[in-house]
Amino acid sequence: MTTHDSSDLLKKVERYEAAVKELEAAHEDVKDVLIESILYARWQQLGSQLGFTAVDPAKQKGEEPNRDLQQLNQQISAMSESWAH
Repeated sequence: MTTHDSSDLLKKVERYEAAVKELEAAHEDVKDVLIESILYARWQQLGSQLGFTAVDPAKQKGEEPNRDLQQLNQQISAMSESWAH
């Protein structure tokens, strides 16, 4: 084996080791997401069995400001009417 072959082999081994580390990190990320999803689904199932309703926070964020704004507008209208009389 020549020095060039040895250097080439060392580079390939380093690339392989880096790829394995990246694959392990990706595996952990996917595992964490799946566990979180499974736990959320189980929590939601238990809650509905107990009579609670669960709302996905990601979906709720987009709707919540509008709902709060509508409630605030209703309160302002009611206060304006009561002050007018």
